[in-house]
Amino acid sequence: MSVCHGGGTAFIFKEDPSVFTFSVHCGKNFPLGKQHSDLDISVEDGLEDKDYLSTVEAHLPWLLDTFRPDLVLYDAGVNPHWEDELGRLRLTDQGLYWRDLYVMKTVVSRAIPVATVIGGGYSRDIDKLALRHSIVHRAAAQVWRESGL
Repeated sequence: MSVCHGGGTAFIFKEDPSVFTFSVHCGKNFPLGKQHSDLDISVEDGLEDKDYLSTVEAHLPWLLDTFRPDLVLYDAGVNPHWEDELGRLRLTDQGLYWRDLYVMKTVVSRAIPVATVIGGGYSRDIDKLALRHSIVHRAAAQVWRESGL
């Protein structure tokens, strides 16, 4: 879930019915000619924390309950951040954290394993970018602590 569409993943798995691809991305951002995921949610430029999270909340539980995956691979893109030089959304650090926490809690609550990778992020300030990429790790640690495992 990032600003740009996960086109490579969609392309790689387009002929594989055992893989369901889901993308929440800014519709007007790169690339203009997008691959098709199994479910593409295109959001408008300037979307902020609450509306972005509401979009994810409106689709993720249904998708997990319908597809019932054995594993979720989650790309925690940071390019929706308001300071991202190429992003067109307006998420804050807290908004990225809420998104990552929500995704992982929702997946783990259904006893589905989740693996996450960092993604996106086009900032010249490497320290700020590194901190944004660490958000998903902090959210994962919170989910781990709350799971009691």
